[in-house]
Amino acid sequence: DKITPGMSLDAAKKAGFPVFAYGNFITVLINFLIVAFCIFLVVKAINKLKRPSPSAAPVAKDCPACAMSIPIKATRCPHCTSDLGSVRA
Repeated sequence: DKITPGMSLDAAKKAGFPVFAYGNFITVLINFLIVAFCIFLVVKAINKLKRPSPSAAPVAKDCPACAMSIPIKATRCPHCTSDLGSVRA
C-alpha cells in the first residue's frame, strides 16, 4: 500500500499507517493558550479590585488640650488657643 498525497487522515489511520496529527495538536495548543490568557486577565482584574486602596495621609489631628479636630499643620488650636508648636499629636 502506498500513501497517496490526497489521502485523508482517517483513511491513513484505517490503512494502519503511523499518523501524527500535528494540525490537531497546534489547534489544541492555541485554544489552551487563549483560555489561559483569558483566565489570567480575569484573575488579574479580580485581584486589582480586592486590593485595598492606599490610605491617604492624615489631614487632621486632635488638640491635646481640648480634644477638638484641627488641621495637621496648625500650630495653635482655633478652639482653645493653646500653643501646639512643641506638642506632637
